[in-house]
Amino acid sequence: MDLIHIRMVSPAASTDAVVALLAADPCVLNLVVQPGIARHPDGDALACDVLTGGANEVLRGLRRLRLDREGSLVIEPVEMAFAGGAAAEEGSLRLGALSRAPVWEEVEARIRAQGTYAPSFYLYLVVAGLIGAVGIVTNSQILIVAAMVVGPEYGAIVSIALGIDRRSGPRVRAGLVALLAGFLLAIAVTFLFALAIRGFGLESRAFGEGVRPVSSLIDTPDFFSVAVATLAGVVGIMSLTEARTSALLGVFISVTTIPAAADFSVSAAFGSWDEARGSIIQLLVNVTVLVVVGALTLRGQRAAWRWVARRRPGVTAG
Repeated sequence: MDLIHIRMVSPAASTDAVVALLAADPCVLNLVVQPGIARHPDGDALACDVLTGGANEVLRGLRRLRLDREGSLVIEPVEMAFAGGAAAEEGSLRLGALSRAPVWEEVEARIRAQGTYAPSFYLYLVVAGLIGAVGIVTNSQILIVAAMVVGPEYGAIVSIALGIDRRSGPRVRAGLVALLAGFLLAIAVTFLFALAIRGFGLESRAFGEGVRPVSSLIDTPDFFSVAVATLAGVVGIMSLTEARTSALLGVFISVTTIPAAADFSVSAAFGSWDEARGSIIQLLVNVTVLVVVGALTLRGQRAAWRWVARRRPGVTAG
């Protein structure tokens, strides 16, 4: 049984309405009310467990009562629960397929958390670019995969996609600025690093002789790179909505963003301008496809769960 736990602080004047809302919903279990004990904000403390499939409707009702503005709402995942009895059974039967619906508040919170751009965001991009550069000049595919895993850019990409889906201009602008500044910084530092490699003759013999299979894979955008970026965009959003970290890791190591930025820097440092041009096109295409497909997938998932909800009167999924 999938549950979330909700902790609330309600102004005394709103508590009766909040309790009535929660008590009337068969998806709400283990409701606890403690009048007058909460501080900062002051009010009544409430807690309950909610069947995941009914959480969107419950949270929407609490927002209608302005509990998120005049009180406090905290949502926590429940790792394990043993909740039997008629109430739990009634709620599960009522939900049906909706028992697997995403809790959109939780999904958006995860995406918003990835859309914060601390100094470490830029440091990770730079380090990933440097690892990618080493992989390119040594023809090491393993290091290219390592650069993909280290790079944090997908968090900014999905944050932009959420901003487009929610029509939030500030979120879109913040993500675009972070990506632009981060990639420019990574490209600049990686370019200097590649110049040093060239100056000291540290590149592999094969790379120096023009045998560059890793670079050729990166700087040749084609139908297949667009197809992979499209599929990765779909899977990336679905893995976030379903909290599947293993699938999300697969997205990180399937899309050429950081490696393309690193290849641009290395190619420019070694005077390979055709390769540099192909790399920057690859980078722009992949980022654009990931953002657009991510926004469309978010919207499509909401629409699909709303359609499922319409088949069960009185339940809302998104």
